[in-house]
Amino acid sequence: MAVNFMIRAVIGMALIFFINQYVIPPESSINVGLNAVSFLTSGMLGIPGVGLLYGIVCYQIL
Repeated sequence: MAVNFMIRAVIGMALIFFINQYVIPPESSINVGLNAVSFLTSGMLGIPGVGLLYGIVCYQIL
């Protein structure tokens, strides 16, 4: 169970890094930080958790 959590968390953090660096334009304010909250969210929920984090950031901009 712990190994599964770590794999999901590491893949989630790598996905957040990739999206922040290469997908979203540099002048955009839709960047999710690489911190403990995003690590735990992506570790518990996986890729849908990463989508949830970006959804929260987009909602805050509105």
